[in-house]
Amino acid sequence: MFGIKKKTETTNRNACCGPSCCGGTKPSIASTPQSQTDQDAVRNTVREGYSTIARAGSWTAAQSASACCTPSSSGGMCCGPTAFTPDQLASAIGYSDEDLANTPESANMGLSCGNPTALANLRPGETVLDLGSGGGFDCFIAGKKVGAGGLVIGVDMTPDMITKARANTKIYFDQTGLRNVEFRLGEIEHLPVPDASVDVVLSNCVLNLSPDKAQVWKEIARVLKPGGRVAVSDLALLRPLPESVAADLEALVGCVAGAVLVEETERQMLDAGLAAITLTPKPGYIDSMSTWQDPLYRKIAEALPEGTTPSDFVTSLDIAAIKP
Repeated sequence: MFGIKKKTETTNRNACCGPSCCGGTKPSIASTPQSQTDQDAVRNTVREGYSTIARAGSWTAAQSASACCTPSSSGGMCCGPTAFTPDQLASAIGYSDEDLANTPESANMGLSCGNPTALANLRPGETVLDLGSGGGFDCFIAGKKVGAGGLVIGVDMTPDMITKARANTKIYFDQTGLRNVEFRLGEIEHLPVPDASVDVVLSNCVLNLSPDKAQVWKEIARVLKPGGRVAVSDLALLRPLPESVAADLEALVGCVAGAVLVEETERQMLDAGLAAITLTPKPGYIDSMSTWQDPLYRKIAEALPEGTTPSDFVTSLDIAAIKP
């Protein structure tokens, strides 16, 4: 039977604040836009934000350069009292030293909210597709797991990210001797991948950015081989946000602006034809924000119903499924 597997994991830091943790350019996409014009507007804004990250080299660097992310009274930036390096962030959310070894340093830009490569249980010889592959971080980790007989395809809609990932590929080739990773420009709602050609679909804190999540799940089901697996880390809502704080919470936690209820994620997956669905909430990831010194966070926390915290509403979510 399908359902939600309750599980709590504690992490040290939110690693997926996104390009607008300080309430910058990213529009609210919690309610899926109906018109193509609105969907394109969302994609263009997200693309611009992630182009900035690609050019800066990491999410942390992009925020440090942002006018809204000025040093706080705590001595840190608006997204936390202490700046973590991308590798520290990766370690905090479950990546091992082995994962980070022989992975191009510039591929990890601190944009993860989990480790889908661990969730996937990848095997030698498999074909893996990473949705929203960014600088290639998860692709290169997956490439080492599937080996010379496997193939990893990264898809991203941001040209600057594709350029960065392809440059990182040269480093990966030199470090590992493997030539099993490639990157394609495209939208995750319209994947440039043939039907039934993929063993595993990965994604890391990207699906929430899509203005048409139901279409993404249909695409995932289309490209998976029968018996193929889904391994996704994303952000989701445990319950609807109070109207009085929804906009502010979206501004604070960039990626959550497009998050939907956990139950809605399950419904969309079922409608797409996926099975054996397991959804594992990790609210401890959101609890880590309690140390933030940002005035907006305090404003939101004060506005929540008495006795509640943001992690009562928002969670990091590990998503697993198969295509029958």
